[in-house]
Amino acid sequence: MSTAEIHRQITADEIAHTFEEEATPKVDLGIYAFEDWVALAIFWVMALAVFLQFFTRYVLNDSYAWTEEIATYCLIGVVFIGASMCVRLSRHIQVDLLYRYLPHIVARALSTVIDLIRIAFFGYAIKLVWVYIQIIGDEQMTTINLPKDYVYYAVLAGFVLMFVRSVQVAIQHLRQGYSILERPGAYDGFEG
Repeated sequence: MSTAEIHRQITADEIAHTFEEEATPKVDLGIYAFEDWVALAIFWVMALAVFLQFFTRYVLNDSYAWTEEIATYCLIGVVFIGASMCVRLSRHIQVDLLYRYLPHIVARALSTVIDLIRIAFFGYAIKLVWVYIQIIGDEQMTTINLPKDYVYYAVLAGFVLMFVRSVQVAIQHLRQGYSILERPGAYDGFEG
């Protein structure tokens, strides 16, 4: 009994056909919304500011002070505008264990109340940020001669987008008859 492996010669055509069999996945950019692209653009501005800060500090040994401030303000924009993406996709932290043990009618009612509380919270946050902008919106940034209200308006835009998306999610929950709290598997793809 020989332990030597026997290999068959493979032609170039057979090798080429192995690459043809693998289908390339289709790219679908339709799943992304307006706020996704805005958050991505702000993220890349932040990344460039951080890289410039790193380069000037460690390579040139003379850092630009404004890059840290710009990166901080960009992070604020990414967080608040990106949070609306999480509202749209129902990806914020939530506890759904209780819903497994409640009757369907009670779980549906509680889920609707949660949707209404979320809408009210974002509406109130819009009001608070607007009042805040009116009070101290004219302050200047520390290292750049620009007003801070740009940053505050990004926060306001984030809350407005979260409000709009939470209304859309609540309407979707009413139309389909359940929410992610009641049937998390339907949102994760584990439920058939």
